Amino acid sequence: MTVLIDPPNWPGPRGLLWSHLVSDSSLEELHAFAARLGVPPRAFDRDHYDVPETVYDRAITLGADPVSSQTLVKRLIGAGLRRRRTRA
Repeated sequence: MTVLIDPPNWPGPRGLLWSHLVSDSSLEELHAFAARLGVPPRAFDRDHYDVPETVYDRAITLGADPVSSQTLVKRLIGAGLRRRRTRA
């Protein structure tokens, strides 16, 4: 069971760079970790949390594994947890 975080390199609100926080085992693990990190539920998007650069180091301190964005997506897909956006 591992929570993963990619580097904060995605431009987002408030002029911050953003990371993705995922689990490679379960959404329950991901939600529990996000709660410990203080990330609000509204930051959850289908299969990941969007988190600002200001929490990146704390996520690692709490046990998130820093990985590249490519590795994060591969592990998410490999775990069967990837949820793609559906067309309307």
